Amino acid sequence: MKLKPAKLIALGCAIVTIPAASAAVSVTVDPGATWNGFMNVFELPANGGGFVFASGWGTGDLNATFSGATLILSPNTIGDPDPFWYIGGGGPGAPGNKIMQANMYVQETGTLAGETVVFEGIVSSISWTSAHATRAFIKDFAPDFSSVVETYFDLDSTGTFSLSLDTINDAGRHVQYGFETTGENVWVTDTAPFGDIQITAIPEPGSAVLAMLAPGLLLLRRRRK
Repeated sequence: MKLKPAKLIALGCAIVTIPAASAAVSVTVDPGATWNGFMNVFELPANGGGFVFASGWGTGDLNATFSGATLILSPNTIGDPDPFWYIGGGGPGAPGNKIMQANMYVQETGTLAGETVVFEGIVSSISWTSAHATRAFIKDFAPDFSSVVETYFDLDSTGTFSLSLDTINDAGRHVQYGFETTGENVWVTDTAPFGDIQITAIPEPGSAVLAMLAPGLLLLRRRRK
């Protein structure tokens, strides 16, 4: 039996093309990446907590270092004994006089624009006291850094973490991912009691796993031919 034209049109309308979903771009804690440092400095809450200044810092000055594949973030220290930094002047046992917000991050300009960026890793160890805290972040800055879209994940326990951000599709934008550690500055000899946090990448499947999968993959390829 022949279909009438109206039925042919209805049948044609039922054919829908569904576009494939775009894959997310995954980033992690890579010791081989180019890491940057930036510091925001605030007054203590007892002094109003106001913003003091911000500037780029070397990653070593952030007390952020890699030991092999593990990133270790420790309390921020200042060698300057001026009372601006330490109550009553610096030295062993002197309490810090500022809140320091250290940013350890990787920045990519243009390459992550218009993507779903997923930042993942593992907190392998955390021993912070209540004086310090760390959170992971992804930030998407305007070309002139006048505005930012950002997301954070508090790192308050061991285990994996994952956060994602849909970045704006503009090749001039700067996407940063990394870690923000906030707390009072500590004299260099007094850091140990305040603890630290240690973070690594989620490991890739090892060669042994790939070897076990290889025969099955070869058979599948043969069947597809």
